[in-house]
Amino acid sequence: MSKQEPAVLLRQEGAVAILQLNRPDNRNSMTPELLDAFAQAVRDVRALPDVRCLVVTGSGPCFSAGADFRSQIQRDGAHLSSPERSAAMYEPFLSLGDVEVPVLGALQGHAVGGGFGLSLMTDMRIVAQDAKYGANFARLGLHAGMAISYILPRLTGVPRACELLFTGRLFSGQEGVDLGLFLRAVPADQVLPETLKLAEQIAQNAPIAVRLMKKSIYQGLGWDPRTAAWREAFAQAATVDTDDAKEGVMALLAKRTPVFHGK
Repeated sequence: MSKQEPAVLLRQEGAVAILQLNRPDNRNSMTPELLDAFAQAVRDVRALPDVRCLVVTGSGPCFSAGADFRSQIQRDGAHLSSPERSAAMYEPFLSLGDVEVPVLGALQGHAVGGGFGLSLMTDMRIVAQDAKYGANFARLGLHAGMAISYILPRLTGVPRACELLFTGRLFSGQEGVDLGLFLRAVPADQVLPETLKLAEQIAQNAPIAVRLMKKSIYQGLGWDPRTAAWREAFAQAATVDTDDAKEGVMALLAKRTPVFHGK
């Protein structure tokens, strides 16, 4: 892949727009470049008058690996407080919630941490049956971010959400279906075609009715992930500078089991 290719690709097929994370060499992780391109792509989608459904997918074997711990890049510089940095990093992915038409996630590969959080911002998700998914923050010594602790219990119920968040374990696409997180799990090469088929079925229906039903569903739930993400940002900031967080990240990069001391 040429380095000149955009970090996020956006194309339209009929009434369906396809937004594709396009840094497979970096596992589509949350670098400033990708986040800025994602935010712009969401703005572009919202400005397209004839789009009736949006599909979000990735390039390569990962949908998104979340934070880019190898570079330790933080958005917007050190002049912001830790909660503000956290909130700024997640905002581009959270902006997906501003899209009025249905948003489908075509998770062709692994989605972990913030990448898993991005998947939860879609309305429906079709996944690769053998890929790995989950919120591994506890294994890194960090509090979850991007409203994951808000969305997850609303999808799985509290006990399942607690188990997934407190253990930080990853699970297969098929288990995610069983947990109620995903619509269905298929072979990786069938994820995008299956998702596009569903998107086309939705796009054939009356667009005003579909948009209003989406709005009614989330209003009825009192859906407010942005406020939840801001609350999480303070909790995440409280964990970022702990010794446990430093140990968790170092262990991840060294591919070893972390040893936490509660400090």
